Amino acid sequence: MDPRVLLFTGKGGVGKTTAAAATATLAASKGMKTLVVSTDTAHSLADALAVEPGEVAPGLHLHQVDTQRTLERHWGELQDYARGVLSELGLDEVTSEEITVLPGAEEIIALLELREHARSGRWDVIVVDCAPTAETLRLLALPEALDWHVNRLLPVGRRLVRLVAPFVRGVARVSAPGEEVMSAGERFHRGLMEVRELLTGDQASVRLVLTPESVVLAEARRTLTSLNLYGYRVDGVIANRVFPPGGADEWRAQWVAAQTRLLAEAEQSFAPLPVHVVPYLPAEPVGTQALTEVGERLYGESDPFAPPASPPPLRMSADELALDLPGADRAEVDLARKGDELIVTAGPYRRILALPVALARRKISGAVLRDGVLRVAFSPGSESGS
Repeated sequence: MDPRVLLFTGKGGVGKTTAAAATATLAASKGMKTLVVSTDTAHSLADALAVEPGEVAPGLHLHQVDTQRTLERHWGELQDYARGVLSELGLDEVTSEEITVLPGAEEIIALLELREHARSGRWDVIVVDCAPTAETLRLLALPEALDWHVNRLLPVGRRLVRLVAPFVRGVARVSAPGEEVMSAGERFHRGLMEVRELLTGDQASVRLVLTPESVVLAEARRTLTSLNLYGYRVDGVIANRVFPPGGADEWRAQWVAAQTRLLAEAEQSFAPLPVHVVPYLPAEPVGTQALTEVGERLYGESDPFAPPASPPPLRMSADELALDLPGADRAEVDLARKGDELIVTAGPYRRILALPVALARRKISGAVLRDGVLRVAFSPGSESGS
C-alpha cells in the first residue's frame, strides 16, 4: 500500500516549512514511520528541526536531496551525451559541465526521489515541504506536460535519429545520440509519470498554508484553482500566525479585527475544506518537541493522516467530463478541442487532457462552469458521424 503523502505549499514566508515539520513530528509521535523531505532549494527544514539530515527523532527521518548524485543516476546518459557533443564543438570541459546542468534539477530530482521512497515500503507517512507556490505549480505541471511532448516527439525522434545519424557524423563531425540516450530519456519520462500517478492517487493530497492577509488569501484562492486544474487534491488549508483575541492594545486590536474578517472570508472561499488555525506563537518553534506541540494545536481532534475524503478533481463518465475548478471566474476559463485532446485554461494556467477513446470520438454538445465545477457534455454520436 502506498504511504500517506502530504504536500505543503503557499506563498513565500507564510510558514509552510513550520506546518510541514509540525505535521511530520506529530506523525512520528503517533508511532508512524515518517519521512520529511523538501523540494525547496532553501533547505529550511533542517533549520526548523535544528538537526542534520538522518533520523532526527524516533520514527522521524529528514531527507535532503543530493542533487548531483541522483542526477547522475537518472539523467547521466543524456548529460554525458550533451557534454560530449559540446566538447567536440570546442567548448572546454568546465563550460560543457555548466551548460548541461538541468534547469530546476533539484526540484525534479526531489520528485524522483520521492517516488523511490514511496515504493520502498519503509514509510507510513511522507511529508513534502514544497517550494513557494509558483515554483510548486510549475513543478507539479511538469510530468504531464513532458508526457504530452514525449508521446509525440519520441517516436519521431527515434526515426529521425536513424535517418540523420550518418549525416551528423560525416558532415557535422559530432556524435549522434544512440539507443542508450533515447532509452535514458524514456526512463526519465516514465519516472516523472510515476511521480504524477503517486501524487494524484488516493493517498496523496496538498495542504495550502497562508497567513490572514488580503494578498496572501488572493494567491491561495488562485493556487487552489490551479492545483485542481492539474488534478491534485487539496484536503485542507492552514491559517498561520493568527493573533489570539484579547488585549487592550489598539494596534493589536486592529490586527485581530482584520484577521477575523479575513479568516471568515477564507472559510467561505475554501468551503468545504477545513481551515486549521495556528496562533501567533510567542517564540519561533524550533526542534521536534516544540513542533509536535504546534502539530497538536494545529489539528486538534481531527485526523491529519486519514486519506483525503474528496473525489479526484477530474472525473469522466460515459458522456461527461467534470473538472473541479473552485474559485474560478467564468471569464478566465477557456475550453478548446483539438482532435482527441481537450485544452482547459484557467487564468494563466493550461492543461491538455487526452480524452479516452469513448469521448474522443464524440463532439462536445455543451460546457458549463457552475458551483466551481466545469462540466463538458459529449453528444451521443461520433465526430465523424455527426
